[in-house]
Amino acid sequence: MPRYHKLGKIPHKRHTVFKKPEGGLYQEELFGTLGFSGMSSLIYHLNPPTVVTNPVKSWSVAPEIAIEKNMKALSFKGFSLKPEEDFLESRKTLMVNSSLHIGLAAPKTFSKDYFYKNADADEMLFIHKGSGKLKTMYGNIEFQYGDYLIIPRGTVYQLDFDGTDNRLLYIESFDPIYTPSRYRNNYGQFLEHSPFCERDIRLPENLETHDEKGAFKILIKKQGMMWEYVYGNHPFDVVGWDGFNYPYAFSIHDFEPITGRIHMPPPIHQTFESAGFVVCSFVPRLYDYHPEAVPAPYHHSNVDSDEILYYVDGDFMSRNDIEIGQITLHPGGIPHGPHPGAIERSIGKKATEELAVMIDPFAPMSITKEAINLQVDDYYASWNH
Repeated sequence: MPRYHKLGKIPHKRHTVFKKPEGGLYQEELFGTLGFSGMSSLIYHLNPPTVVTNPVKSWSVAPEIAIEKNMKALSFKGFSLKPEEDFLESRKTLMVNSSLHIGLAAPKTFSKDYFYKNADADEMLFIHKGSGKLKTMYGNIEFQYGDYLIIPRGTVYQLDFDGTDNRLLYIESFDPIYTPSRYRNNYGQFLEHSPFCERDIRLPENLETHDEKGAFKILIKKQGMMWEYVYGNHPFDVVGWDGFNYPYAFSIHDFEPITGRIHMPPPIHQTFESAGFVVCSFVPRLYDYHPEAVPAPYHHSNVDSDEILYYVDGDFMSRNDIEIGQITLHPGGIPHGPHPGAIERSIGKKATEELAVMIDPFAPMSITKEAINLQVDDYYASWNH
């Protein structure tokens, strides 16, 4: 998200001497993506961020594929995922392609024994249940039900949950995640017709500088492996930073729906984009107001993308027998649309209270063994009756 931000103490000019009051220099780090051409931030540490041990150990966390090539509508009951004690242990990847991984987590806590870094992918965490604080070297961000947390790759973080009943949808994106370009002008500012604006984006605040030496365990995900490193300095020893590359939060409840006289296509719900997918937010809204409008979506063929819907809350009018936390996958190449009776039920309705997250990947998704454990039997046949 190209928006300048800064916290703490920084020198007047980049790459110049920045002295500590007690003597010595603060340690400058350029933290960015896409080489030197992507978004970046300049970070000033108390100590060099390079003091680490060799990896203590490593193990595979690559998802195991059950269905490599899929051409069948599938559904999964996300709330059937059993809670586990720790955040990383609870993460279960359900669908993958070369651009992104999609999964669910039901952590009771985030162990204070380690910090986590995804060195492969930007992460989008959608908070379905729970609240707490995202803690990073950039500062802290409070989160709650309905929040999207966007965490750039390489960011070391912890999640401080308020309670033990937590459920998250997550995306790992192997390309940077942005807000939709068509809603921003040439200067990066959100346009007047955008369904959200800068006021809705919550940036890091309350920078906490930890001047601690010791042995700090960092679990780093890279190339389908988890690597255990030990840092010699606390990873949050930052006195200040500025730039464009940092985590932020956006609430699905702050998405302002775009409506029309007749049914509007899914791109009006778009919230995020990356090179290989888009994310849309379906929120409570007024239905179409043409006197003969059909509010239910028309049948359509996803020729160029799969369509994945994660049901958060409310009554999703185009589907029958859908539960909170359920996921549907409609693969590209075959048509799909409202369940039997949904079109007729929608006529004359004035509004909907549905809440859902849609992910449209531009390449087919493979299905993992973890997803099979949550699968709804014969979902593909649910249009036949």
